Amino acid sequence: LFSMPTASHLQNPHYFDFRAARRVPESHAWPGLHDHPVVNGGAPGPDTVPVVDMHGVDDPAAAVARAAEQWGAFLLTGHGVAPGLLARVEDAVARMFALPAADKLRAVRRPGDACGYGSPPISSFFSKSMWSEGYTFSPASLRAELRKLWPKAGDDYANFCEVMEEFHKEMRALADKLLQLFLKALGLSDEQVSAVEAERKIGETMTATMHLNWYPRCPDPQRALGLIAHTDSGFFTFVLQSLVPGLQLFRPGPDRWVAVPAVPGAFVVNVGDLFHILTNGRFHSVYHRAVVNRDLDRISLGYFVGPPPHAKVAPLPEAVPPGRKPAYRAVTWPEYMGVRNKAFTTGASALKLVAVVGDSDDSADACRLVS
Repeated sequence: LFSMPTASHLQNPHYFDFRAARRVPESHAWPGLHDHPVVNGGAPGPDTVPVVDMHGVDDPAAAVARAAEQWGAFLLTGHGVAPGLLARVEDAVARMFALPAADKLRAVRRPGDACGYGSPPISSFFSKSMWSEGYTFSPASLRAELRKLWPKAGDDYANFCEVMEEFHKEMRALADKLLQLFLKALGLSDEQVSAVEAERKIGETMTATMHLNWYPRCPDPQRALGLIAHTDSGFFTFVLQSLVPGLQLFRPGPDRWVAVPAVPGAFVVNVGDLFHILTNGRFHSVYHRAVVNRDLDRISLGYFVGPPPHAKVAPLPEAVPPGRKPAYRAVTWPEYMGVRNKAFTTGASALKLVAVVGDSDDSADACRLVS
């Protein structure tokens, strides 16, 4: 089975000039990258990454159910977000990462900060550095956050903010639609979906975070890693990736990595840990990683959807089989992140740490999301 590397809590705050690198230094060389084979997820066969067409002739809810149960991820097409907007988003992200190092370092993420520029947030748990740069921000505070990069504002600042605001508006609406599909995929009728929403207001209270990634071309991609294997912590994530493939999903039995094909206009959707909990483990989160390319840069954008910080997340009653108790205790997102950080330091599973053991019934909050 796949096991997480044990974290070391070492941090490297210095800027690394990927463009100047002629080799992969030991600081960026990861062991164990080739412990499992890599298979092509775009080729026909049992490892074909599932595709869900939101407006296809088939039942999209049934397709979501199969993909979320069997894979924890899928390619989403027919979503209605204009290709032109996606191209503008990718171009804006590439231009942002092409800024001079001094500009980007003005926005560097400090310890304890959720937003800013730098290595992926989980990189602080590992002794090796990743072959990537990232920028995290909340769409709610986008303009204030991005003034760190562009303190004088100007056209570049205005253009970047405008395209990200347009993208956020489209993605937030898409998140609502996908949530409805996920609830239908649990086997709920339209009336039951409406009742769940009316009582728990999951869609109404969902929050969003955007994380931009740049994976520079690498002189020795067999030694380097763009992003360490992990599960996402929230409800679900939309991943917009350039046409340079690099995302891989972990599949057990036999253990292997499945390379997700770069499909024009499609989003990759990953189920997160809190959605795993909300659906009582029926829709499972998925380990995924990003690899790098010798000749080409790769851009991706993760649009993360989750609950507000104060909301307790626990299995929906509709997802718990009759006569059974919930498999997980109620947690808030900050509480879960604390558990997840502990798991990173030990190589344990965060989901196992919040699982209900035996016949204990965690609390009166079990089986609901309360705001």
